[in-house]
Amino acid sequence: MTDVIFAAGAVVWRPTAGPPDGDGGSAGAPGVEVLLVHRPKYDDWSLPKGKCEPGEHVMLTAVREVFEETSVHSPLGPRLPSVQYQTGAYRKRIDYWSMLSLGNQAAASHEIDAVSWLPVAQARERLSYPRDAAVVDGLVPRETVPLILLRHASAGAKGDWPADDASRPLDAKGTTDALVLAGLLSCFAPSARVLSSPALRCTESVRPYAASFGGVVEAEAALALPGHSGHLFSRTNRGDTLADLVRHLVADGRPAILCLHRENLPKALAAARTALGVPPPPGPSDPALPKGGFLVLHMAAGELAALERYALLALLARSLCWALLGAAFPPRSFLARQSRQRRARRLARLDPVARL
Repeated sequence: MTDVIFAAGAVVWRPTAGPPDGDGGSAGAPGVEVLLVHRPKYDDWSLPKGKCEPGEHVMLTAVREVFEETSVHSPLGPRLPSVQYQTGAYRKRIDYWSMLSLGNQAAASHEIDAVSWLPVAQARERLSYPRDAAVVDGLVPRETVPLILLRHASAGAKGDWPADDASRPLDAKGTTDALVLAGLLSCFAPSARVLSSPALRCTESVRPYAASFGGVVEAEAALALPGHSGHLFSRTNRGDTLADLVRHLVADGRPAILCLHRENLPKALAAARTALGVPPPPGPSDPALPKGGFLVLHMAAGELAALERYALLALLARSLCWALLGAAFPPRSFLARQSRQRRARRLARLDPVARL
C-alpha cells in the first residue's frame, strides 16, 4: 500500500476594479485576481500550499501555509477540487479551499521569493502545473458567509446520567473535542455569533470557541430538544421556533454557529435550505453527523454557495494547542514563530511525512 503525503492550501483571490480577463468562464469574472507564489527551489509558480504537520488537520494546514508563504491571514471559503499525484515512492494529496483576501498585503516569506496577483486567465498561463490550473477552474469568486450547524461533542450515555438530561455535561473525550473544535471552527469564522441549545453538553461544546475571540454563548430555547425548553437558561421567547431562528440568521448575513442535537439538526438544515431557496434533497434528510461533527453552509447574497460536512476523526494536537492558548484562529505572531521554527528544522533535517 502506497503511503500518502497530506498537504493543503488555498486559491487566494481578491476583487479588483479592473475589466474582465476575457475567458468567459465563471472563474474569469470581471475584476478577479488570484495569488500565485514562486518557489526558488523548484523555479515554479504554484498555489500557496504545504504539507500537514503530524496530527494537524488539513484545514489548519491550509490557513497556516497560506500565511507562512504569503502573509495573508484570512478564513477559508468553500472547498475546491483536491489534487492527487505520485511523487517518488509516495502519493501526495492536496486539499484546497477558496480564500478571499480583503485588505491583506501579500508578501513573499518562508520558502517563497516572490508573489504575484494576476487575473484568472493570466494566472492559468503562469502556473507551472496543469493540476493547479484545474483547481483555479473550480473557483467561483463570491464573497461568502458561514452558517455552521454543529452536533454537540461526546457526553457519555444518557442512561448513565442520574440527573436531568439537560444538565448532562461533556465527558473527557467531549471536553477535549470542544477544544479541538475551537480551532477548526475558527478556520471558517474567526469570530461569529454563537447560539446553543440550553443543554449543558451543547453550551460546553462551543464555549472554548466563543472564548477564543471574547464572545459569549447564547442559550436558545428554539435549539432545545422537544420537551426540554431549557427555560432556566434561555433568553429566547418560547414562541420562537427553530425555523424562525434559522431564517433570521440567514437574513442577518453574518457568521453564526448553532450547536444542537442529532434529533433537531435535520430540521435546522432543512430550515436553512428553505431560507436560502434550495429545495430539499431526495432521500433521507438526516445528515447523520457524528458527535462533534458539523455542517458548513457557505451563504452568498442570500443563496447557498456550498454545503460541506466535517467530522472529528481523531484528536488534533495543533488545534488543541491553539484552543488551550485561547487563540483558536492562529494569530499572526504564532504563525510567524512557527514559520521560523519550521525553517530551522528544515535546515537541520528533512521534514517527516505527515499523516492523518
